[in-house]
Amino acid sequence: MMNHTFLHPQYFFLLLLLLPMIGWYVWKQHSAHATLQISSLRFFSLGRKSRKTYIRHAPFVLRILALIMIITALARPQSTNQLQNVSTEGIDIMVSLDISSSMQAMDFKPNRLEAAKEVAIEFIKGRPNDRMGLVIFAAESFTQCPLTLDHNVLTNLFRDVRIGMLEDGTAIGMGLATAVNRIKDSDAKSKVIILLSDGENNRGQIAPLTAAEIARTFGIRVYTIGVGTIGTAPVPINTVFGQQVQDVEVRIDEAMLTEVAEITGGRYFRATDKAALEAVYEEIDQMEKNKIQVQEYTRHSEEFLPYVLLALLFLLMEMALRNTALRTLP
Repeated sequence: MMNHTFLHPQYFFLLLLLLPMIGWYVWKQHSAHATLQISSLRFFSLGRKSRKTYIRHAPFVLRILALIMIITALARPQSTNQLQNVSTEGIDIMVSLDISSSMQAMDFKPNRLEAAKEVAIEFIKGRPNDRMGLVIFAAESFTQCPLTLDHNVLTNLFRDVRIGMLEDGTAIGMGLATAVNRIKDSDAKSKVIILLSDGENNRGQIAPLTAAEIARTFGIRVYTIGVGTIGTAPVPINTVFGQQVQDVEVRIDEAMLTEVAEITGGRYFRATDKAALEAVYEEIDQMEKNKIQVQEYTRHSEEFLPYVLLALLFLLMEMALRNTALRTLP
């Protein structure tokens, strides 16, 4: 990165000395010319002013320019080239997201799934140095995005997630196992899975606790989040009379989610609204901070020589004008 700076910017205060110089020159020019008052110009033939009249101020202007260049050179202009060597102790994070039909519940605004997506996207934006990925699950599981540093792609794939992409159901064990499979071979210093669900495991060939044991084997820490209010939640349900909103009992297997987290050295969180979910992600963000070491190299290059050469040029031009043009012009 190239920057232009001055080593001694205080020398620019010398520019204030030019003001009395200019004032003295203007006063001198004014007082050196006498004035004559006449009643009429009828008997005078006024010709055009000579070129000498127009260029007689040029030497003074050139001298002022020369002084400005000299003062700028004294301020030591420099170009600074900064190079940064960034080393990170990366953290790989897979988000395993429940997209079963119960995620349509409207105890979160606008519903659980959309709120979970919005909060997760903000979490992604705050961790630009980490590889992250996304697994979605319902009755089965699917890798929506493998681990990547291209967070724009990941964010777009998050936004594309919809209920109905997979057969309905809640295969928490499968969702966790798929995330484990995607992150287990990572060489990152820390491997983390954030598993978010609002229900109980009722589908899939792998039990959640079995998947948790596999995660522990590979040194993967799992944070589990139970999403949903306490009691009942309004859920849109398709009936013969069209879609209607009904209050449905919220049933989250908190004991299982807690055990999954404890097996892997993680934690279980309960989020009853969007604000609570944001707080959960903020807490996870604080617990899983990556280490960034920045070594900065700075190289300075002196840039005063062009200003010195310009000052010399202006002085030579002033001398040439005084000794040639001003003497020969009428």
